[in-house]
Amino acid sequence: MLKEFQKFAIRGNVVDLAVGVIIGAAFTGIVNSLVKDLMTPPLGLLVGGLDLTNFFITLKGPNVVTLAEAQKVGAVTLNYGVFLNALVNFIVVAFAMFLVVRSVNRLRALHDDEAPPPPPAPPEELLVLREIRDAIKARA
Repeated sequence: MLKEFQKFAIRGNVVDLAVGVIIGAAFTGIVNSLVKDLMTPPLGLLVGGLDLTNFFITLKGPNVVTLAEAQKVGAVTLNYGVFLNALVNFIVVAFAMFLVVRSVNRLRALHDDEAPPPPPAPPEELLVLREIRDAIKARA
């Protein structure tokens, strides 16, 4: 069983997956910083500092102004603002990832100096038919 586990753990695709997970975890910090530190401040300025987290409907309990107060008094609330905030964050992160992937793909295209592979050789039957055609043309 130990040999089987060792064989499984050392297989190429498992190692590639582990490297991908580690790089993905490190990349998450970069993307989060990109969104939080570079993209969200201008968006906040654009919408006038609107905070969606305080948009909620009180289903049961006293009416209060902020979500924190509602949670403090134990009111039952429908927190649609928190959901909208998460949705906006997702869209911003998705757009940032789109820009990063698009940039990486463009860099790959610029640095892809390899010539395209040659076309495959025609089948043997086609070569024989061409020889017959050329022989007929030569007789005429």
